Amino acid sequence: MSRIERLLDKYERFIALPWDLSLAGAQKVWFVVYDKTDERRLRNRLENFELATKSAGYSWVLCDLTDSFPMWMATQEYRESYFESPDDLALLMSDFEADVVGTVKSAWETGCAGEEAVVALAGVATMFGLLKVSRIIEKLTAHIPGRLLVFYPGEHEGNNYRLLDARDGWNYLAVTITENEAGML
Repeated sequence: MSRIERLLDKYERFIALPWDLSLAGAQKVWFVVYDKTDERRLRNRLENFELATKSAGYSWVLCDLTDSFPMWMATQEYRESYFESPDDLALLMSDFEADVVGTVKSAWETGCAGEEAVVALAGVATMFGLLKVSRIIEKLTAHIPGRLLVFYPGEHEGNNYRLLDARDGWNYLAVTITENEAGML
């Protein structure tokens, strides 16, 4: 059985557990942590995660952030000058962060994601070097109606998460699902 198949198996068992609907937003975040080298394999299996979610009686909304930065950059009036002086782009990162948060909130609204829905966030690796995933999650926690499932290519040890294994991690209390274990609800 491959790592992604084991991860899917853990998710299938985990999603079948009953949900506590009274949890605070930060407690409604789930991280599916996988090896960064398995990104394409995982993406090829996203439909299986969707099927597992729907089989357990929950709805599914996928929000893929992969193209968020180029789509946002295309709307910037002075984008050419930012390519000439990339350091100036740092001044706009709070705007980009707000755009990403708005994109995820829109996925909830357009997908009619209620208390028994999973909003799956894919493509967070594309935020690397631009935004901190931790800040995006923190800004979303107050707005999570059901569960926010973050597909996270990196490492998890204790409560510490490291995106792409490449930078100092951040400490976050969330349910973690790995190929070896699944957290508790």
